[in-house]
Amino acid sequence: MDEATVNKSMTTLNLPAPAKPDSARQLQWEELRSVFPIYVALAKQLQLEIPIPQNKRILPEKLDPELFGQIQSWLDTMDQQVMVHQLRHLLQMTTLNASESGLRALIMRHLRKQAKSTTDRDKIDFLLVQYFALSAPPKIYHKQIELGDVANVLKPVFGEVDSTPLPWCEPLEKMIVSLRGFKSLRDILKTNFIEQGRRVKEGAGGMFYDPSAMLAFIRFNFLLRRTLIELMHADLIFIRSGLTQLEQAGARIVDCQTVGLGKGEPIDKLQAMADEWKQPFQKEYTERTVNQAFDKLLGLRADIERAMEKLLGKSSIAPAHSSAESEKPVKKTSAAETPAAPPLKGKETPAPPIPLPADSSEHTLDFENCMEQIWEQLIAAPPSRGRSMTTVKVGGARLLMSSWEVAAFVSEDGPAAEDLRRAVVARALVTSGLEHAKETGNATGLDRALTIARVEVSRLQERVEGAKQAKDTEAAVNLGISTKRLLSALEEAEKL
Repeated sequence: MDEATVNKSMTTLNLPAPAKPDSARQLQWEELRSVFPIYVALAKQLQLEIPIPQNKRILPEKLDPELFGQIQSWLDTMDQQVMVHQLRHLLQMTTLNASESGLRALIMRHLRKQAKSTTDRDKIDFLLVQYFALSAPPKIYHKQIELGDVANVLKPVFGEVDSTPLPWCEPLEKMIVSLRGFKSLRDILKTNFIEQGRRVKEGAGGMFYDPSAMLAFIRFNFLLRRTLIELMHADLIFIRSGLTQLEQAGARIVDCQTVGLGKGEPIDKLQAMADEWKQPFQKEYTERTVNQAFDKLLGLRADIERAMEKLLGKSSIAPAHSSAESEKPVKKTSAAETPAAPPLKGKETPAPPIPLPADSSEHTLDFENCMEQIWEQLIAAPPSRGRSMTTVKVGGARLLMSSWEVAAFVSEDGPAAEDLRRAVVARALVTSGLEHAKETGNATGLDRALTIARVEVSRLQERVEGAKQAKDTEAAVNLGISTKRLLSALEEAEKL
């Protein structure tokens, strides 16, 4: 089937109908106001000139005709200068990624362009995945995502879209099926999935902008990256644990010539390398650059395995199979060696934990115990810097944490960090209780978790309002998203 034939059956992207001139200009102005902070941050990051004076960068709600033309012209210029990897780096490293309205406005700005360049297409491709990652309910992260799931999350952008698979997107579906069978980075690096996905996108031409096609690319990109990150995290856990065991056995150096380092690399240097490992998605990346980064990680693991076999007579710490198994915290050999949870930070007296009534169920978690479990995992396997999401296990459930939530446990100080910790713990209790109730039919623990969560939601909503009044934008945004995720978990559990 040629492109002309396929185009006849393409779904039309239902962008909003043109409004009356005055209201249309006001809507355009509101969109500019949403994306303007992102472009200002980009310009600062790239050290580009910002032609808007400092005293005019807080844009008024009402249309300013003079500023409108000036800003529109500047944004058009920025669109030509900014590459997708620069946009990716900004959004993955700042709280600008947390604004659903800002991301949606940025997507719509690029979709409305009459003539779209390859760079525009790649930005749209990236932004749609970011939007999905931000807006998807937590339960979606732990399932095999279907096209219908993507269509539901993207409704604010696309409206109603037919999620029936398109025949020419079949190569993406075949690769997704293969992803489910990968047990290690070594498996996935034997493929060329990144390049294959890129070839399907480039071969699509204008058909890429069929909303049904964009759903397929969002799903493929999200699942591919999720798999890569989960497998990478499993290898990092192995490396950190291996280094700890070598150090406890008296080793001080490791022969790391396989990975291109020295014959006697200090263990503390290698531990710092593992702790600071960056995802190979922050800069401009291709299949070659991603493979190089992961090959280096696998080489480091191989060197540590050899050192362990030589010194300890073993090369395996724990099975590095599925990500769910790999993400279990590594247990120390004695209680004295187990890192204790850090004391609560901040000058304010923390809100007291809500006690749970005694329960004979082994599954029941109290507030403090749940917080310690999360802390223990984050300390045992610190996430790489720049990583946008991290997974921990609580009870029988996996909990996805955003970078600012992780920071609240391991590095941040102050009352906002305490609020974020409590939001995460409440969400963990609900999620764990829900999984237990589904498996056993006993909802006692879930009922108690829901009681805790409702109290926390009420308190968190007050904290969000307080942050807004104090003009603490970062705290307001972060607390708002974490509260929204807790509410989503509550809504899901209440359906049971």
